[in-house]
Parts: sequence; structure tokens; C-alpha cells
Amino acid sequence: MAPKPSRRRASRRKPKRWPTRLAIGAAGLILTLLAWGAMERHFAPTSNTSLSRFDAIIVLGSPADADGNPTPNELARVTEAVREYDRGVAPRLILTGGAAHNRFVEARVMARAAEAQGIPESAIVVEGEALDTIHNACYSVRIMKAHGWHTAEVVSAASHLPRAGLIFSRLPLEWRTHAAPPLTPPSAIGAGLGEIVENAKTVRYLVWARQSEYCEP
Repeated sequence: MAPKPSRRRASRRKPKRWPTRLAIGAAGLILTLLAWGAMERHFAPTSNTSLSRFDAIIVLGSPADADGNPTPNELARVTEAVREYDRGVAPRLILTGGAAHNRFVEARVMARAAEAQGIPESAIVVEGEALDTIHNACYSVRIMKAHGWHTAEVVSAASHLPRAGLIFSRLPLEWRTHAAPPLTPPSAIGAGLGEIVENAKTVRYLVWARQSEYCEP
């Protein structure tokens, strides 16, 4: 009679669950941070003054295209600043933005666009060193302090202004924000992606940049 084969209990290893838990935790943290950024943007200040006339209009930079021409986003900001200048909101423009994304200095590209729309060179101040919105604000306020200017209207894209408001609220300046309408209406997908990007940049500012990139105007 043949011997019966020995029965061995198959050792079953429990699947490791920590990678899944880690992924779920990371996703939850990201969603929480984005929700925080969205809330901060929703309640971000839009001004700290009731003034309607200012010493300057600060136009926040945006990248030029690969040939050094203003992009639609950049041109929209300049065009709205020119309208505000023509309305008598302020007697000068401070155009701020360095070569942050390519070799072209954003402020100089915007200055050419402003002059092409009739703004005299004497009414344009170029700040060409800023590499981000914190620099835009800080370096512009430095220029204003050097000239004895104390009030400004800040012009940028509507999606950018909440983060800009959080930054300007920490500076010694009377200010308000003013949105530049886009030259062409963005698609729903484009607008949605823009909001997500700005939420992420706002979180970066709140968590890290406002301390590590603090700039004394």
C-alpha cells in the first residue's frame, strides 16, 4: 500500500497593505491641501483701501512667447492697465517681471506693448528682476518707496489675483487688485486647469514660500 502524501499547509502570506494605505494617505493629504488653497483663495483680500486713485498701477508679469512677443495673457494685463491709466486711475505703470521662464524679460516685453498702445515712456517704470509673484510685489514696493509713492492698483489675471492679494497684504502699501479680462474666453478645461494650478501655487506659498522667500521691500 502506497504511503499517503504528507499534507503541508500552504503558507499564505498576507498581502502587504501599507503601500495602498500610503497612497490613500498621500492622495488625501494632497486633496486636503488643495482644498485649503481653494479656501484661502476664496477669502483672499482684494484691497486694504477705499481709494479710487493711486500713485501707480503695478502690472504683474507673465511669460513672453519663444520669440519675445507678448502672449495673450501678458497682452491682456497690459491692455487693461492701459485702460486704467487712460481712465486716470494712476499716472504711471510699474511693469514687473524678469526672465523667469525664458530669455526674455517680461517687464520689457510689456513695456513695448504699453508704448505701442500710447503710454509715454516717461510714465513707464520697468522692474526686470522679479522671478515670481513674491518678487513682483516686493521689488515693486521697493521702487515705490524710493520714489515716495504709497498707493497702487495691482493688475493681473483674475485667477492670479487671490494669491497676489495674500502676498500684497503683508506689505506696507495701500492697494487694491483689478482683474484683466482675457482677450479670448478660455475653454472650460483651460479655466479648470488654471484654477488647479493656482490652488497648488497658493498652497506652496502658504506652506513654504512666504517664509523661505520672504523679501524685505
